[in-house]
Amino acid sequence: MSLEQTQAPDFTLENTAGGETTLSETLDSGPTVVLVNRGHWCSFCAEQLQTFSEVSYDLWFNDGVDVVPVVTDPIDDVTEMRDRFDLDIQLLADPEGSVADRYSGTEETSHGLTGVAATYVVDEDGTVRYEHVSDHPADRTHGNWVRYFVRNGYEDPFEG
Repeated sequence: MSLEQTQAPDFTLENTAGGETTLSETLDSGPTVVLVNRGHWCSFCAEQLQTFSEVSYDLWFNDGVDVVPVVTDPIDDVTEMRDRFDLDIQLLADPEGSVADRYSGTEETSHGLTGVAATYVVDEDGTVRYEHVSDHPADRTHGNWVRYFVRNGYEDPFEG
């Protein structure tokens, strides 16, 4: 089931800054990028998160965009991931996979329950304007592409 052009499911999760993040509250200042990650052990997730970490301040400062990565692990593991990869963005812990399940889904792997890797761009009205659910763990949307997508009025900047 695709979420594109539908209202994004709202959620509140614990974040690595010691508080909570609620999707609907992030939309008060502009669009939000929701990233569903497999787990703290996933190198492909870390690579994608680094691309968003590099552009997150520019997206926030110039476009009001928040980046909220959802990781299907307990907060201690998620915090360790943020620190190990020196990320400039806060991560959200979804240990039961309830948010991941409402977005891209979950699956049982050798690491236990994991989210299916996905990227969503949610506009300020709460509508999903972009959805990419990975066919393979290495299949990811990167931060710079999302920056161009938002600045191009939610249109693929490289089509046409």
